[in-house]
Amino acid sequence: MNIVVNEELKAYIEPLTPDEHEALERSILAEGCRDALVLWGDVLVDGHNRYGICQKHGLPYQTVQNPRFQSMEDVHLWMIDQHLGRRSVSDFQRGVLALRKREIVADRRARAAAAPDAASSSGESAAGASTAENAAGLPSPDPLSSREAIAKAARLSSSQVVMIEKIQKQAAPELVAAVKSGTISINAAAAVATLPAEEQVAAVVAGKDELKQAAKRVRELNKRKPREEARSDESPAATGTRLDPEASTDELQALRIRVAELTAENTELRRQVAQWQAAQPADSTPF
Repeated sequence: MNIVVNEELKAYIEPLTPDEHEALERSILAEGCRDALVLWGDVLVDGHNRYGICQKHGLPYQTVQNPRFQSMEDVHLWMIDQHLGRRSVSDFQRGVLALRKREIVADRRARAAAAPDAASSSGESAAGASTAENAAGLPSPDPLSSREAIAKAARLSSSQVVMIEKIQKQAAPELVAAVKSGTISINAAAAVATLPAEEQVAAVVAGKDELKQAAKRVRELNKRKPREEARSDESPAATGTRLDPEASTDELQALRIRVAELTAENTELRRQVAQWQAAQPADSTPF
């Protein structure tokens, strides 16, 4: 039969590493292709690596149709759920897939909510339209409306989900590649992702040790910030003491004037004492 390989679907899930692909190839050569390839019509949905290996070595394989798919979104959601349950998928990739699922479901629900008139004119509510969309048997996907739900779907902690979101939003492509390859951990990558893009790339190019050092520097800086902020709260500005340069200059000038006045008064008093002493008669009579 004619099988169509959709490049977008083939690339939708993170490809196997060379070692993983080699292990799969050894397994198929030894035991044959045990799992059937999943098709949507003639489009290959699941089993791209198995299909490629079988084609390469002229090995037989089985196929199975999934008639429940109604759209490419259904295909994507099915692929995501399949890979979220596989042990071979890394923590980072599971987090990415769960976040991707949230976006698909949220977009689908937004479209349903934006067309209530169309649904009501056909005698259907928004919920009815959603039911019709899944009439072929696809269950309504979990909306993953909270970070905890995303973490549960990906078998991660909520903090890991936060870090993966940060990496997706802030990390340079080179840093993302380093996380995917296992060169740097999710925790360390989230720290490095806060640096300017050029510093991220430089750290990746420098290698694993430099990535660790970059993450360490960011963490130490983040630890110092609360202490510095606490010290700033005790500064004269925070306690009400004026630090205005003009005000300080005025106060200094006033002090100088006051010192001059006191010096003049002191000089005058010395002069008066000397004058009084000079006016006193000399007395040499002993007591």
